[in-house]
Amino acid sequence: MVNTDIPNNYTASPSSFSGTPLLTINHEATVDLDSTNSFEGPEKLLEVWFSASAHSLPEASTPGGLKTVPSEIWKEMLDLVNCKVLSIVESEDVDAYLLSESSMFVFPHKLILKTCGTTTLLSGLPKILEIAALVAKFPHSLANATCGTATAAIPYRVFYSRKNFLFPDRQRGPHRSWRNEVNSLDRLFLGGSAYMIGKMNGEHWYLYLTEPNTMLTPPATPVREQSIKVLDLPESRLTARALSLDEDDAQDETLELLMTDLEPQNAKQFYLDHASAVAEGQYFQQAHEARVDARKHLGSINDFDQGEEAERSKVEDLAGRVCDDSVDVFSNTSDENSPFASDDELTFPQELTTEGHALGTVVSDSSGLSAVYSSSKYPDARIDAYLFTPCGFSANGVIPSPDAGRSTHYFTVHVTPEPHCSYASFETNVPASQTGRETTDVIQQVVEIFRPGRFSVTLFEAKDPADEDVSIAKKKASKMEAIKGYRRVDRIVHDLEGYELVFKYYERFDWEGGAPRLGEVGF
Repeated sequence: MVNTDIPNNYTASPSSFSGTPLLTINHEATVDLDSTNSFEGPEKLLEVWFSASAHSLPEASTPGGLKTVPSEIWKEMLDLVNCKVLSIVESEDVDAYLLSESSMFVFPHKLILKTCGTTTLLSGLPKILEIAALVAKFPHSLANATCGTATAAIPYRVFYSRKNFLFPDRQRGPHRSWRNEVNSLDRLFLGGSAYMIGKMNGEHWYLYLTEPNTMLTPPATPVREQSIKVLDLPESRLTARALSLDEDDAQDETLELLMTDLEPQNAKQFYLDHASAVAEGQYFQQAHEARVDARKHLGSINDFDQGEEAERSKVEDLAGRVCDDSVDVFSNTSDENSPFASDDELTFPQELTTEGHALGTVVSDSSGLSAVYSSSKYPDARIDAYLFTPCGFSANGVIPSPDAGRSTHYFTVHVTPEPHCSYASFETNVPASQTGRETTDVIQQVVEIFRPGRFSVTLFEAKDPADEDVSIAKKKASKMEAIKGYRRVDRIVHDLEGYELVFKYYERFDWEGGAPRLGEVGF
């Protein structure tokens, strides 16, 4: 792992801002990554909470909770999942791991692991419980011998969800069917509940969750009756107030877009050849503009050796920034004032012709993803992006609140652009109230980047228990009806104690792709 130190005197560097997240790049893991074959884009998503809030960690746990766990230990767990760490963005509230197959976010009190392809995510869950017990010192107990670990931390809540697979026959381990996944989770936890939301013979979404203060399955599991559980999601405002937590802890909100059948012209943005061409055009255009600007301020460069030498120095400095490990992969937007020299004096950087973080940053900017949470609103936001060979894209965004003292949030994007298996996902926990926009506006902005033939939306949002208007969820759902260019095909609204859950499925008006490509049907 290489710690990327960006010079403090480089004013465009994120290190010029106090408290800016730190980037670590794993160069070994980025060697020979290839996405040539058809790929299972829909991710498996696991959330394990060990307390209701980062501000209510158990007294026996380490002060930083899960964030005190060294990255090398998390890498051992990820080996069981069959994915590698590409880079890490560290911040005070959350560490964002960009993986060879999606992402991981580590907060003091919870871990979010999202993996695609044929990864075996649930195989890493016993190790997560063990690490939380032995390293982060969360309260723990003896676990069932069949669970893969002798010692396991007792989680507060556990959530596992995914969309129906496109290629279920290629999955491995416990992921060959939803039934197998549920059985795997039930071997670990008592009182878990499994749901399928959506049409069994159409687009649908699976969810498994445990009750608050989850109980581990004891070494000798007693026979228990099956019962219908009430869907109850993490830490409502009522719970937060009871624990004397601040308002930010109660603002738990997650939006997820799962998009398939991407418009080919839009999907093209996430191919390496296209991204490199875009980068080359920008590179030499900026060179020309910089030379014109230099002549304007320095006179004719050919007539002034000193001016020519100064400009050449600037070009060399810029090329060093692009080609060195200290490239600012966090930049939210392109630097339109870069001091290039003449085109003849420039060599197009190799890093902008091969897969990696440099081209990932170009794609994040040119596609419009970096503008979803713009630098004007979130000046300290940082994006860690990676473009694969010959195509495919992943990005993590760390979004510190513009309000001092409030929590840092995240977003994550993953794209599989090949026509026969095209898929993109967007997930964020940035509260809509913080953005000053409606949730519909965020959905519209993301959908316009990809123009999927169809997509599903899931939205979990805390509600105020003092407001007894049971129609709030329906009002929220009705606002999400109007997605320009799309018709809503399915809608499911759950009005839950402390939470609202909305699931929706849309198809584009001019899309002619036919029936849904389900791949996986039924339990």
